[in-house]
Amino acid sequence: MHERTRAEWRATRQRAAVLRALHLHDTFVSAQSLHAALAADGVTVGLTTVYRTLRLLAASGHVDVVRDSAGERLYRPRPDDGHRHYAVCRECGLSLAVDSDEVERWVARIARDIGFHAVDHTVELTGLCERCRPPMSRPAAGPPARRRTSSAG
Repeated sequence: MHERTRAEWRATRQRAAVLRALHLHDTFVSAQSLHAALAADGVTVGLTTVYRTLRLLAASGHVDVVRDSAGERLYRPRPDDGHRHYAVCRECGLSLAVDSDEVERWVARIARDIGFHAVDHTVELTGLCERCRPPMSRPAAGPPARRRTSSAG
């Protein structure tokens, strides 16, 4: 855990349950969906505890966070190889990790140029995945061309 959250983090049964449930999902999940899954499994954890735990995990760098089209935060455990950026489909929620080296270089350059240190950033890429994309608009077909015939005279 980062120093700023180490003091806030207390290992409790409820927090451990939230962390276990989060690791069972292979996609991003909302705090409310995670709370519902815990309740369905018979685990008693308050919704406030779920939100607080996810906030602490995000602050400590243990989860990645994106927002859905309604602005709700969605969470997923951060891979061991570190911070990632994702493209998220606004229709079906598909999330794909994207190569973020260029974004990281840009953030570092901006921070250096303006004299900021310990800069955090959020980059959200949303769109429509190939499956959800509407069909390409096709030019309207005009009337068929008439054949000209020549008459011999």
